[in-house]
Amino acid sequence: MSRLAAAALAAFLLSTPAFAAAPPAADNLAQQLKTLQAEVQALKDIEDIRMLKHAYFRGIDSADLDLLRSLMHPDVTVHFIGGGYEWKLAGREQYLEAIGNNFNSEVIAQHNGHHPEIRLLSPTEAEGTWYLHDNFYNLREKLYTTGTAFYHDRYVKVDGKWLLRSTEYKRHYEIVEKLDKLPNVTVDYLAEHGRKVARHCHGDGLCRDGKETPVATAPASTPTPPAATQH
Repeated sequence: MSRLAAAALAAFLLSTPAFAAAPPAADNLAQQLKTLQAEVQALKDIEDIRMLKHAYFRGIDSADLDLLRSLMHPDVTVHFIGGGYEWKLAGREQYLEAIGNNFNSEVIAQHNGHHPEIRLLSPTEAEGTWYLHDNFYNLREKLYTTGTAFYHDRYVKVDGKWLLRSTEYKRHYEIVEKLDKLPNVTVDYLAEHGRKVARHCHGDGLCRDGKETPVATAPASTPTPPAATQH
């Protein structure tokens, strides 16, 4: 029920003789309608946030930067930590550049977000937890990464639209394997639509040190794993 319809219904009921003769009952109905309207709005906000995050995953895996731009607050902050990478990014443009560079024509990506726990903090603020599972192939380096993480997000509502204000995770588990040979890929969307890049910047998202991040160094008593390549 829209706000206009709820208001019209309340006005009609309150104007009838029966309600005029019993003001307490009319007041109670008006309060019930107001409560119902707030509950419906809360459910709508939660569903809008779900749709926002679903579109986010689609935008990531298809490197759809225009879609991602429409979902993010201009001042979004990002902090992702994996086995061999850490992204700390400030602002929408910086994050979009990192996505364009790393979800490029030489990778295959699949991100699925499950079990959303969305909490409304106010009419214009919310937070959410999502359970991530992903697969990521770096075809240039012949690396396969899989794992999980818990996204912790903050959202804000601007001009009636929910936007991603901050997002972060630290890997729950991560497995990185060196491939002896590439899989038999018969369809690869990013090969056609992803950015062509001279280097990968998985370590910090932007190659801010001027070069690709080297393989992470492990203690001398353990084998050296390949650098993780997933975000």
